[in-house]
Amino acid sequence: MSLTSKNRIKSLLSTINIVLGASLFIACENDLKDVEKIANIQQEENVNISKGVTFTYSDSAKVKAELTSPEMREYPDSVGIIEFKKGVLIRFFDDKGAESQRVKSDYARQKNKEQLTEFRKNVVINMANGSIIKTEELFYDEKKKIYYNTLPIVFDLKDGRGSFQATSFHSDTEFKKIDGQNMTGYYIPQGEQQLPSFGR
Repeated sequence: MSLTSKNRIKSLLSTINIVLGASLFIACENDLKDVEKIANIQQEENVNISKGVTFTYSDSAKVKAELTSPEMREYPDSVGIIEFKKGVLIRFFDDKGAESQRVKSDYARQKNKEQLTEFRKNVVINMANGSIIKTEELFYDEKKKIYYNTLPIVFDLKDGRGSFQATSFHSDTEFKKIDGQNMTGYYIPQGEQQLPSFGR
């Protein structure tokens, strides 16, 4: 066999090895993708998904709050974590059954063990008197009965009488005692009320 023929055979064998190697690599890559798909399916099995949910919270036969969301996800393996990836709306009611405030956000998560609820993305709180709070983050601590956050927040008083901004804040659940950090803004007094009040 001539040297040229040997070189051609070696070249052909090298080409076959490269093609086989590439085929095996593609096959392995496809197998890995299949494994990932199966893993994702198994992960989804650990999530209980409910569509179009509405929950009513009552105390002493009086409705205190109503939660609605397009989708709710419960994670049984994560000890009481509930997630609202498609947004949530919570309406609160006073003792007479009138709506006192509402909280809306594009995302929310409830951690039952820590008794902590977090709202994120386009968080808006509407008070019954027309006052509005806007932020990108809000936490509700059920143990301490307070709202707080660590991001900039805007408080717009009813009738356009004032607007305040803060770098963060904490407050009681009715927003009557608000402590804002680095707060700035303006207020226009009316009648006998010289100091601003929010939510009343």
